[in-house]
Amino acid sequence: MEKVVFITGASSGIGRETAKLFQTKNWRVAATMRSPDAETELKRIADIEVFRLDVTDAGSIRSAISATLDKFGRIDVVVNNAGYGLVGPFEAAKDEEIRQQFETNVFGLMNVCREILPYFRSERRGTIINIASVGGRMTFPLFSIYHATKWAVEGFSESLQYELDSFGIRVKVVEPGPIKTDFYSRSLQRVAKDDIEEYRYFTARVLPNLKRAGETAPDGRIVAGKIFEAASDGRKRLRYPVNTKGLLLLRRILPESMYLRLVKIALSR
Repeated sequence: MEKVVFITGASSGIGRETAKLFQTKNWRVAATMRSPDAETELKRIADIEVFRLDVTDAGSIRSAISATLDKFGRIDVVVNNAGYGLVGPFEAAKDEEIRQQFETNVFGLMNVCREILPYFRSERRGTIINIASVGGRMTFPLFSIYHATKWAVEGFSESLQYELDSFGIRVKVVEPGPIKTDFYSRSLQRVAKDDIEEYRYFTARVLPNLKRAGETAPDGRIVAGKIFEAASDGRKRLRYPVNTKGLLLLRRILPESMYLRLVKIALSR
């Protein structure tokens, strides 16, 4: 029987590339997004069905899972990919911006997990793949709120895998480094009050370097490949870094003071 993958945030970038890759591997794909009426490409591909899902709306998650089960009869893997980045000095962020970042990147991901778990437990199988980031294990300036959400995803996922192991459910975390997607454009939101004079010089020096890392990086297909590996390798491995370029190794082996100094020098030059 063909396996079924359920993907959030499939309208662009990593989510879209993941949907297309799984389809080429003879999986059936539930590609979910907030505005399915605007989707054209995925709707033309065999074995891909597009469903509406907003991770901040529990009812839409429930409906999308139900519609997928009605259409395909099963779900084998859930890929929690929906998310975006809030960038700018923390002091300049409004409460509602911070809450929305957590509602999408953390609570939305948790909502999807909560809705799929009764089904996975009843089947005594299933894989949850949470898309975190290299930014869930290290940090860069101006992304303090985004980093807080991704560190939360890392901790949540690591703890959850203990809870679900006896049910035959696997939890995995994919950690992309710099990737050339619309994360650095459409999916990157500047904080509303990003006009505090004292931060302007620092922001003007750092932000272009961060964006340049994404513009020169490989595209979302490299992450899609790692997601497929996590879904199909049959291992209990928890973390799958992608294009970290030794960043995690440096973070682990260098003295903290030296590592922090290197980040400052690299991003402010």
